Amino acid sequence: MDEKLMKKAKKRVEEKKGFYGHLSTYIAMAIFFMVMNFVTWDGEFWFFFPLLPWGVGLLIHYFSVFGLPFNQILSSDWEDKELAKEIQRLQQKKGVDVSEISDEQLELRELEKQKSKDWREEDLV
Repeated sequence: MDEKLMKKAKKRVEEKKGFYGHLSTYIAMAIFFMVMNFVTWDGEFWFFFPLLPWGVGLLIHYFSVFGLPFNQILSSDWEDKELAKEIQRLQQKKGVDVSEISDEQLELRELEKQKSKDWREEDLV
């Protein structure tokens, strides 16, 4: 198995594990605060005050790990999927096996396209 792929998969699993640990702690503390509120009942509900900012932090943690629901732009897989789409598009457009093309050649081709479209000769160094 590819070592780079394995490393990326382990990192992703660790991110998910971290979120679930955060969620578990949040739930345990929510129960603790609720119990404390009812044990020290003075006619007011206060247990949700510490939970609100913590919940916002938990929500941000969720978005950083899983991305926005129905919009995968912030997810960690989005870049990989877009890269795969771009490689597929290049393969179809050129009819070439992209695995034979180096990254430097791809960058040079893109620069040549841009040069012919957008740049004037005096803009170049």
